[in-house]
Amino acid sequence: MRGKRFSTGAALAVGALAVTGLAFAPTAVAVTPDTATITADCGTFGSGEATLTATQDGTSATITVTSAITAPIALAEDSITSTLTLVNASGGTATFSGTENPALAAGDAVTVGPLSGTVASGDSLEAYGGSLQIVVLGITVNCTATGPQSPGPFVFD
Repeated sequence: MRGKRFSTGAALAVGALAVTGLAFAPTAVAVTPDTATITADCGTFGSGEATLTATQDGTSATITVTSAITAPIALAEDSITSTLTLVNASGGTATFSGTENPALAAGDAVTVGPLSGTVASGDSLEAYGGSLQIVVLGITVNCTATGPQSPGPFVFD
């Protein structure tokens, strides 16, 4: 009987520790939505739909942009410098930048990111009114959204 009580007590202690661990576990932060689309106008370089994919880790966030604009020539990995500026609903802008891109063959959709930036809880960021600047081989391409992003702005926890 003594062994049975010890086993029951040990099981209760393990269960209590597990519950305590869950109570103190860090909560996951999230951005909603995590993916949005825009129609982008890049002037003489073209226009079309672009997909923005956002992630968040505390006050750090990243956004990856995949566009309908295609690479005219093959481009090496991490050869594109990009700056994405989003409009904050509470005023001002948020900037995401970096030199991250996959290797691209001629004709591939241009993908840049993840581009890194800083956010605050409650930030509501929208591409419409902002811009994406891409510098490739010394050539600067400026893109703007022609309307609001869908399904809506990125809202950060």
